[in-house]
Amino acid sequence: MSSQISVATLGVPRIGRHRELKLALESYWSRKSSATDLIDAAKKLRVANWLEQRDRGVTAIPSNDFSLYDHMLDTAVMVGAIPSRYGWSGGNVSLDTYFAMARGSQGDAEANCGHAHAHDQGHHGVTALEMTKWFDTNYHYMVPEFSTEQSFVLSSTKPVDEFLEAKALGIHNRPVLVGPLTFLKLGKSLETGFNPIALLAKLMPVYEELLRKLAAAGAEWVQIDEPALALDLIPNEREAFKFAYRRLAQAAPDLKIMLNTYFGALGADLDAALAVPVHGLHIDLVRAPDQLAAVVEKARPDLVLSLGVVDGRNIWRANLPSILDMVEPVAAREGAAGIEIAPSCSLLHVPIDVELERALESDLKSWLAFAVQKMEELATIAGALADGRASVQAKLDASAATLASRASSLTVNDPLVQGRMAEIGEGMKKRKSSFAVRRRLQAAKLRLPAFPTTTIGSFPQTAEVRKARSKHAKGELSYMDYDAFLKKETAAAIRWQEEIGLDVLVHGEFERNDMVQYFGEQLSGFAFTQHAWVQSYGSRYVRPPVIFGDVSRPNPMTVAWWQYAQSLASRPVKGMLTGPVTILNWSFVRNDLSRSEVCRQIALAIRDEVVDLEKAGAKMIQIDEAALREGLPLRKADWKTYLDWAVECFRICSSGVVDETQIHTHMCYSEFNQIIDAIAAMDADVISIETSRSRMELLDAFKSFKYPNEIGPGVYDIHSPRVPEVGEMADLLILARERFGDDQLWVNPDCGLKTRKWEEVRPALVNMVAAARQLRQTAEAA
Repeated sequence: MSSQISVATLGVPRIGRHRELKLALESYWSRKSSATDLIDAAKKLRVANWLEQRDRGVTAIPSNDFSLYDHMLDTAVMVGAIPSRYGWSGGNVSLDTYFAMARGSQGDAEANCGHAHAHDQGHHGVTALEMTKWFDTNYHYMVPEFSTEQSFVLSSTKPVDEFLEAKALGIHNRPVLVGPLTFLKLGKSLETGFNPIALLAKLMPVYEELLRKLAAAGAEWVQIDEPALALDLIPNEREAFKFAYRRLAQAAPDLKIMLNTYFGALGADLDAALAVPVHGLHIDLVRAPDQLAAVVEKARPDLVLSLGVVDGRNIWRANLPSILDMVEPVAAREGAAGIEIAPSCSLLHVPIDVELERALESDLKSWLAFAVQKMEELATIAGALADGRASVQAKLDASAATLASRASSLTVNDPLVQGRMAEIGEGMKKRKSSFAVRRRLQAAKLRLPAFPTTTIGSFPQTAEVRKARSKHAKGELSYMDYDAFLKKETAAAIRWQEEIGLDVLVHGEFERNDMVQYFGEQLSGFAFTQHAWVQSYGSRYVRPPVIFGDVSRPNPMTVAWWQYAQSLASRPVKGMLTGPVTILNWSFVRNDLSRSEVCRQIALAIRDEVVDLEKAGAKMIQIDEAALREGLPLRKADWKTYLDWAVECFRICSSGVVDETQIHTHMCYSEFNQIIDAIAAMDADVISIETSRSRMELLDAFKSFKYPNEIGPGVYDIHSPRVPEVGEMADLLILARERFGDDQLWVNPDCGLKTRKWEEVRPALVNMVAAARQLRQTAEAA
């Protein structure tokens, strides 16, 4: 490429075109391969990523953006922030310790797998780090734990090692680090009232040592990511940020720092970001295009501006002529050496290559850009800036034609949906009676015991289930045979739940590939992919549906499976749905309509399903809103607008039933304190939430608020293979009783069980039922 303008990606997907990382990890965890096999597979993926970027015109190629599990976990390991329960006493951190932090560990037997591990470090039989959402994305990170006595030491040279690995291949690369402010701010304090930012002075020597090592290895630039600058910082955090970057600039004076911000505008922190002695600043111009003028006006003349102009969070082709209109004046002012063209954020959040999608309609496929196509778009923009638009005119014309095709497509706009949207009235947004009235009616109808037990919805998707689904998709298993297989699995799950004494059953969701994709495949306005995987956490990948047009529900989606399951059961079976906000937040959403309007369309479709389930006889319907909180804007000033329409959408879909029908919802890893009003406004009869990793701390928000409805605090962590003992869950329930009345509490795991194995699920749920019965006896004796 003749352009002199640098092109960066900031980071790329780690998983491999064919999910090679998932296969390597799960093979290692299941003891089918060695540590050497895993390390070799990881290296092959890194090399492939570097070569792909080089060949697509990327010139600032990142290194250390790869992770076996999570980049925040990597950072915690790198700086020695390893909680004492993992038994680490310094030196090399073994894979056993690393994965115990990520997934927990059942016990010593788990370590005796014959792998070429580093020495065992006594960490077995421990819980994992807490996990939560990475800003407002669907990526999950492992939450570092900090205390006032925390110490730090450089315990991994992974950034240096991977820089040298790429360098040896002739790849001119830029190491990527999570910045010290973001690392501490996103961590968890183990002590009430302690702000981990106070540890910055202790942490900085480790970062300084690392920068010196990178400089000695030959690095010219280092990318330091500080997405925390898109949050609302308090004054001491802003001062800590300035302190940190003054220190970093002095640590290795010849090493240039590209300070990366993304997911929003710098806002009140713009002056602070421009004041620190770094050599480059990346800004997100997809989420926050309005900040460009202020940044250009205030930036030092020698500061390289990395312009995040291609959407790193979504999959639509960029409007290249429009982007050039925005950045050409900046390029003219700053010169080729003064700017860099980049995506808004790391490409971690998008699939790898749209050309893998051979089954998509050609029109829709032409509207999409995955990571590889975004690299090409970046190179095109840089080429136009360096050599003039005429040099890439054919690509610009193609971009304009694609946009025109999409805007005029009859598959995008549905007048019937638009007409129904206009008819939404206040009566569609609330239940007929108050919760107090509904509760009495539901109690009389359901006749459940105290502390009723249930699960969140899904049961293990075993290798046999996945194999049958795959064979059916390939045409190797007929519809009738596949249907019979699913009914057999469902019947076995119903029978087993009744045998162990669960009070409210689920059908197990064996027919569902994913809690959002399953619905997307049955809704108009959605498309689904075959290979567009993105990482959610660790080896958990999802293929988000693509919302490209107006949404409606042509036919019932879950009623037949619910009817079959209930016909086998003597106890109530919950209808299981995914809520509109979660479907929205876990999909790739059209960018030609506001997210709130798209969400209302989905809400109407789910409302139809809720009403049909009730007509079929369902007494309980769960509408999961696992992703409600993750959609929150990063600036609190913008929260109310989002929460207002998000709650409205939940109420639209849940309010079409009679008072006697019990509406449940489920929310995953969320801090609820600041949105408790909105959760209460959803007015679900029962809410289930994750609380096991936090040891019921998340319930404090509900207690302070005096939450009136019923609640199921998760009593064990399903993201870990550990099987909790009866006493462990009973202790958590005792903590829950300190916060709620006995008549409010349900007993359940903290999330669905799809990703677990039956040998983990069976004893865990048996123990959970035993813990609930133990609690009933205690309550009755009191």
